[in-house]
Amino acid sequence: MKKKLMGWLVIGFSAFSVILILAALIYMVTDIVLQGKGNITWEFLSSAPKDGMMGGGIFPAIVGTVLLVIIMAFAGVPVGTITAIYLSEYSNRNSIFTKMIRFAVNTLAGVPSIVFGLFGLGFFVQFVGAGMDKVAGGNSMRWGQPNILWASLTMALLTIPVVIVSVEEALRAVPDDLRAGGLALGATKWQTIRKIVLPNAVSGIMTGTILAVSRGAGEVAPILFTGVAYFLPKLPHSLSDQFMNIGYHIYIMATQSPDVEATKGIQYASVLVLLAVTFGMNIIAIVIRYKLRKKQIA
Repeated sequence: MKKKLMGWLVIGFSAFSVILILAALIYMVTDIVLQGKGNITWEFLSSAPKDGMMGGGIFPAIVGTVLLVIIMAFAGVPVGTITAIYLSEYSNRNSIFTKMIRFAVNTLAGVPSIVFGLFGLGFFVQFVGAGMDKVAGGNSMRWGQPNILWASLTMALLTIPVVIVSVEEALRAVPDDLRAGGLALGATKWQTIRKIVLPNAVSGIMTGTILAVSRGAGEVAPILFTGVAYFLPKLPHSLSDQFMNIGYHIYIMATQSPDVEATKGIQYASVLVLLAVTFGMNIIAIVIRYKLRKKQIA
Protein backbone atom coordinates (compact mmCIF):
# COMPACT_ATOMS: atom_id res chain seq x y z
CA MET A 1 0.00 0.00 0.00
CA LYS A 2 2.83 2.37 0.89
CA LYS A 3 4.65 1.65 -2.40
CA LYS A 4 1.44 2.22 -4.32
CA LEU A 5 0.90 5.55 -2.57
CA MET A 6 4.47 6.64 -3.33
CA GLY A 7 3.94 5.68 -6.95
CA TRP A 8 0.81 7.84 -7.18
CA LEU A 9 2.65 10.74 -5.51
CA VAL A 10 5.48 10.53 -8.05
CA ILE A 11 2.99 10.45 -10.92
CA GLY A 12 1.08 13.37 -9.41
CA PHE A 13 4.18 15.52 -8.95
CA SER A 14 5.35 14.68 -12.46
CA ALA A 15 1.97 15.58 -13.95
CA PHE A 16 1.88 18.81 -11.95
CA SER A 17 5.35 19.77 -13.17
CA VAL A 18 4.39 19.12 -16.79
CA ILE A 19 1.18 21.15 -16.44
CA LEU A 20 3.08 24.00 -14.76
CA ILE A 21 5.67 24.14 -17.55
CA LEU A 22 3.02 23.99 -20.28
CA ALA A 23 0.99 26.70 -18.57
CA ALA A 24 4.01 28.99 -18.30
CA LEU A 25 4.88 28.37 -21.95
CA ILE A 26 1.32 28.98 -23.16
CA TYR A 27 1.02 32.15 -21.08
CA MET A 28 4.35 33.51 -22.33
CA VAL A 29 3.68 32.78 -26.00
CA THR A 30 0.10 34.09 -25.78
CA ASP A 31 1.26 37.32 -24.12
CA ILE A 32 3.95 37.85 -26.78
CA VAL A 33 1.50 37.22 -29.62
CA LEU A 34 -1.21 39.49 -28.20
CA GLN A 35 1.24 42.31 -27.42
CA GLY A 36 3.24 42.05 -30.62
CA LYS A 37 0.82 41.18 -33.41
CA GLY A 38 -0.41 44.76 -33.73
CA ASN A 39 3.05 45.93 -34.80
CA ILE A 40 3.71 43.13 -37.27
CA THR A 41 3.35 44.77 -40.67
CA TRP A 42 4.96 44.24 -44.03
CA GLU A 43 6.95 47.44 -43.56
CA PHE A 44 8.18 46.22 -40.17
CA LEU A 45 9.39 42.94 -41.69
CA SER A 46 10.84 44.24 -44.97
CA SER A 47 12.32 47.67 -44.30
CA ALA A 48 15.42 48.98 -42.57
CA PRO A 49 15.25 50.85 -39.25
CA LYS A 50 15.12 54.63 -39.18
CA ASP A 51 14.57 57.52 -36.79
CA GLY A 52 16.84 56.00 -34.15
CA MET A 53 15.07 52.61 -34.27
CA MET A 54 11.70 54.23 -33.54
CA GLY A 55 10.54 53.80 -37.14
CA GLY A 56 11.03 51.50 -40.07
CA GLY A 57 11.52 47.78 -39.56
CA ILE A 58 13.95 45.06 -38.58
CA PHE A 59 14.74 43.44 -41.92
CA PRO A 60 18.55 43.83 -41.51
CA ALA A 61 18.27 42.24 -38.05
CA ILE A 62 16.32 39.28 -39.47
CA VAL A 63 18.89 38.71 -42.22
CA GLY A 64 21.78 39.12 -39.78
CA THR A 65 20.29 36.59 -37.36
CA VAL A 66 19.70 34.01 -40.10
CA LEU A 67 23.22 34.46 -41.52
CA LEU A 68 24.73 34.19 -38.05
CA VAL A 69 22.94 30.90 -37.37
CA ILE A 70 23.78 29.42 -40.79
CA ILE A 71 27.50 30.22 -40.55
CA MET A 72 27.53 29.04 -36.94
CA ALA A 73 25.94 25.72 -37.91
CA PHE A 74 28.35 25.13 -40.81
CA ALA A 75 31.29 25.87 -38.53
CA GLY A 76 30.21 24.15 -35.32
CA VAL A 77 28.19 21.07 -36.32
CA PRO A 78 30.98 19.36 -38.35
CA VAL A 79 33.53 19.93 -35.57
CA GLY A 80 31.14 18.67 -32.92
CA THR A 81 30.19 15.64 -35.03
CA ILE A 82 33.82 14.69 -35.71
CA THR A 83 34.65 15.03 -32.02
CA ALA A 84 31.68 12.85 -31.09
CA ILE A 85 32.75 10.22 -33.64
CA TYR A 86 36.22 10.11 -32.13
CA LEU A 87 34.93 9.87 -28.56
CA SER A 88 32.38 7.18 -29.41
CA GLU A 89 34.19 5.06 -32.00
CA TYR A 90 37.95 5.50 -31.67
CA SER A 91 38.96 6.69 -28.23
CA ASN A 92 39.88 4.63 -25.23
CA ARG A 93 37.50 5.76 -22.52
CA ASN A 94 40.12 5.29 -19.82
CA SER A 95 42.92 7.17 -21.58
CA ILE A 96 44.14 10.50 -20.25
CA PHE A 97 43.61 12.17 -23.65
CA THR A 98 39.95 11.14 -23.76
CA LYS A 99 39.40 12.32 -20.20
CA MET A 100 40.98 15.65 -21.10
CA ILE A 101 38.60 16.04 -24.05
CA ARG A 102 35.58 15.23 -21.92
CA PHE A 103 36.77 17.65 -19.26
CA ALA A 104 37.15 20.35 -21.91
CA VAL A 105 33.65 19.67 -23.29
CA ASN A 106 32.08 19.74 -19.83
CA THR A 107 33.95 22.92 -18.99
CA LEU A 108 32.84 24.63 -22.19
CA ALA A 109 29.24 23.64 -21.46
CA GLY A 110 29.43 25.39 -18.08
CA VAL A 111 31.23 28.57 -19.14
CA PRO A 112 29.02 31.71 -19.07
CA SER A 113 28.19 32.99 -22.53
CA ILE A 114 29.71 36.42 -21.86
CA VAL A 115 33.09 34.73 -21.40
CA PHE A 116 32.80 33.32 -24.92
CA GLY A 117 32.26 36.86 -26.14
CA LEU A 118 35.41 38.11 -24.42
CA PHE A 119 37.34 35.12 -25.77
CA GLY A 120 36.08 35.82 -29.29
CA LEU A 121 37.19 39.44 -28.99
CA GLY A 122 40.66 38.51 -27.78
CA PHE A 123 41.30 35.49 -30.01
CA PHE A 124 39.34 35.94 -33.24
CA VAL A 125 39.30 39.73 -33.51
CA GLN A 126 42.54 40.90 -31.93
CA PHE A 127 44.74 37.87 -32.62
CA VAL A 128 43.51 36.06 -35.75
CA GLY A 129 41.90 39.05 -37.46
CA ALA A 130 44.70 41.48 -36.71
CA GLY A 131 47.21 38.86 -37.82
CA MET A 132 45.39 38.42 -41.13
CA ASP A 133 45.50 42.18 -41.70
CA LYS A 134 49.23 42.23 -41.02
CA VAL A 135 49.83 39.37 -43.44
CA ALA A 136 47.75 41.15 -46.08
CA GLY A 137 50.05 44.15 -45.67
CA GLY A 138 47.30 46.72 -45.83
CA ASN A 139 46.84 49.71 -43.58
CA SER A 140 43.10 49.22 -43.24
CA MET A 141 41.52 47.11 -40.50
CA ARG A 142 39.33 44.64 -42.37
CA TRP A 143 39.54 41.46 -40.32
CA GLY A 144 40.96 42.94 -37.12
CA GLN A 145 37.58 44.33 -36.17
CA PRO A 146 34.23 42.80 -35.11
CA ASN A 147 32.33 41.18 -37.97
CA ILE A 148 29.80 38.46 -38.69
CA LEU A 149 32.47 35.78 -39.23
CA TRP A 150 34.06 36.18 -35.81
CA ALA A 151 30.64 36.39 -34.15
CA SER A 152 29.54 33.17 -35.88
CA LEU A 153 32.72 31.31 -34.90
CA THR A 154 32.35 32.48 -31.31
CA MET A 155 28.77 31.24 -31.30
CA ALA A 156 29.92 27.94 -32.83
CA LEU A 157 32.26 27.42 -29.86
CA LEU A 158 29.32 28.03 -27.54
CA THR A 159 27.16 25.39 -29.22
CA ILE A 160 29.79 22.71 -29.88
CA PRO A 161 29.27 20.95 -26.48
CA VAL A 162 25.55 20.60 -27.24
CA VAL A 163 26.32 19.02 -30.61
CA ILE A 164 28.95 16.68 -29.18
CA VAL A 165 26.67 15.32 -26.46
CA SER A 166 23.66 14.76 -28.72
CA VAL A 167 25.66 13.16 -31.56
CA GLU A 168 27.62 10.93 -29.19
CA GLU A 169 24.41 9.66 -27.63
CA ALA A 170 23.03 8.93 -31.09
CA LEU A 171 26.17 7.03 -32.08
CA ARG A 172 26.07 4.94 -28.92
CA ALA A 173 22.44 4.08 -29.63
CA VAL A 174 23.49 2.27 -32.82
CA PRO A 175 23.66 -1.49 -31.98
CA ASP A 176 27.15 -2.98 -31.81
CA ASP A 177 25.88 -5.88 -33.92
CA LEU A 178 25.78 -3.57 -36.95
CA ARG A 179 29.38 -2.59 -36.42
CA ALA A 180 30.43 -6.21 -35.97
CA GLY A 181 28.56 -7.18 -39.12
CA GLY A 182 30.31 -4.53 -41.18
CA LEU A 183 33.74 -5.52 -39.88
CA ALA A 184 32.95 -9.21 -40.47
CA LEU A 185 32.19 -8.47 -44.13
CA GLY A 186 35.66 -7.00 -44.59
CA ALA A 187 34.93 -3.31 -44.25
CA THR A 188 37.43 -1.09 -42.49
CA LYS A 189 36.50 0.71 -39.31
CA TRP A 190 36.01 4.01 -41.13
CA GLN A 191 33.93 2.35 -43.87
CA THR A 192 31.75 0.79 -41.18
CA ILE A 193 31.28 4.14 -39.49
CA ARG A 194 30.58 5.99 -42.75
CA LYS A 195 28.28 3.42 -44.35
CA ILE A 196 26.52 1.92 -41.30
CA VAL A 197 26.93 3.92 -38.10
CA LEU A 198 26.47 7.48 -39.38
CA PRO A 199 23.35 6.74 -41.49
CA ASN A 200 21.73 5.17 -38.43
CA ALA A 201 22.74 8.15 -36.26
CA VAL A 202 21.67 10.90 -38.67
CA SER A 203 18.64 11.71 -36.49
CA GLY A 204 20.90 12.47 -33.55
CA ILE A 205 23.17 14.62 -35.71
CA MET A 206 20.20 16.64 -36.90
CA THR A 207 18.92 16.88 -33.32
CA GLY A 208 22.26 18.39 -32.33
CA THR A 209 21.91 20.86 -35.19
CA ILE A 210 18.41 21.81 -34.04
CA LEU A 211 19.59 22.38 -30.47
CA ALA A 212 22.52 24.45 -31.71
CA VAL A 213 20.23 26.58 -33.89
CA SER A 214 17.80 27.09 -31.02
CA ARG A 215 20.49 28.31 -28.67
CA GLY A 216 22.47 30.30 -31.21
CA ALA A 217 19.47 32.26 -32.47
CA GLY A 218 18.67 33.66 -29.05
CA GLU A 219 22.11 34.26 -27.53
CA VAL A 220 23.31 37.87 -27.33
CA ALA A 221 26.28 37.98 -24.95
CA PRO A 222 28.79 36.13 -27.22
CA ILE A 223 28.25 38.57 -30.09
CA LEU A 224 28.33 41.81 -28.07
CA PHE A 225 32.04 42.32 -28.70
CA THR A 226 32.54 40.27 -31.84
CA GLY A 227 30.35 41.72 -34.55
CA VAL A 228 26.83 42.90 -33.71
CA ALA A 229 25.84 46.53 -34.28
CA TYR A 230 23.03 48.52 -32.68
CA PHE A 231 21.97 50.60 -35.69
CA LEU A 232 23.05 49.44 -39.13
CA PRO A 233 20.32 49.97 -41.74
CA LYS A 234 22.03 47.88 -44.40
CA LEU A 235 22.73 44.22 -45.01
CA PRO A 236 26.18 42.67 -44.56
CA HIS A 237 27.83 42.21 -47.96
CA SER A 238 30.83 40.14 -46.83
CA LEU A 239 32.04 38.12 -43.87
CA SER A 240 34.05 41.12 -42.67
CA ASP A 241 30.97 43.32 -42.20
CA GLN A 242 29.14 43.97 -38.98
CA PHE A 243 25.49 43.01 -38.73
CA MET A 244 22.29 43.56 -36.80
CA ASN A 245 20.72 40.86 -34.65
CA ILE A 246 17.15 40.54 -33.40
CA GLY A 247 18.17 39.47 -29.89
CA TYR A 248 20.55 42.40 -29.50
CA HIS A 249 17.93 44.72 -30.97
CA ILE A 250 15.45 43.58 -28.29
CA TYR A 251 18.05 44.04 -25.55
CA ILE A 252 18.86 47.59 -26.63
CA MET A 253 15.22 48.58 -27.01
CA ALA A 254 14.40 47.22 -23.55
CA THR A 255 17.37 48.69 -21.67
CA GLN A 256 18.79 51.68 -23.55
CA SER A 257 15.72 53.36 -24.99
CA PRO A 258 14.93 56.77 -23.45
CA ASP A 259 11.24 55.82 -23.40
CA VAL A 260 10.83 52.09 -22.84
CA GLU A 261 7.04 52.29 -22.74
CA ALA A 262 6.96 53.89 -26.20
CA THR A 263 9.01 51.05 -27.65
CA LYS A 264 7.20 48.22 -25.87
CA GLY A 265 5.17 47.35 -28.98
CA ILE A 266 8.33 47.14 -31.09
CA GLN A 267 9.96 44.98 -28.44
CA TYR A 268 7.10 42.47 -28.39
CA ALA A 269 6.92 42.43 -32.18
CA SER A 270 10.68 41.78 -32.37
CA VAL A 271 10.38 38.93 -29.85
CA LEU A 272 7.56 37.44 -31.92
CA VAL A 273 9.69 37.65 -35.07
CA LEU A 274 12.64 36.06 -33.25
CA LEU A 275 10.45 33.17 -32.13
CA ALA A 276 9.12 32.76 -35.67
CA VAL A 277 12.63 32.77 -37.16
CA THR A 278 13.87 30.24 -34.60
CA PHE A 279 10.87 27.96 -35.06
CA GLY A 280 11.17 28.29 -38.85
CA MET A 281 14.81 27.21 -38.89
CA ASN A 282 14.04 24.38 -36.47
CA ILE A 283 11.18 23.20 -38.68
CA ILE A 284 13.50 23.17 -41.71
CA ALA A 285 15.99 21.03 -39.78
CA ILE A 286 13.22 18.71 -38.59
CA VAL A 287 11.93 18.27 -42.16
CA ILE A 288 15.47 17.45 -43.36
CA ARG A 289 15.85 14.95 -40.52
CA TYR A 290 12.52 13.34 -41.41
CA LYS A 291 13.43 13.04 -45.11
CA LEU A 292 16.83 11.52 -44.27
CA ARG A 293 15.22 9.05 -41.87
CA LYS A 294 12.58 8.15 -44.44
CA LYS A 295 15.23 7.68 -47.12
CA GLN A 296 17.22 5.47 -44.77
CA ILE A 297 14.20 3.26 -44.03
CA ALA A 298 13.41 2.97 -47.74
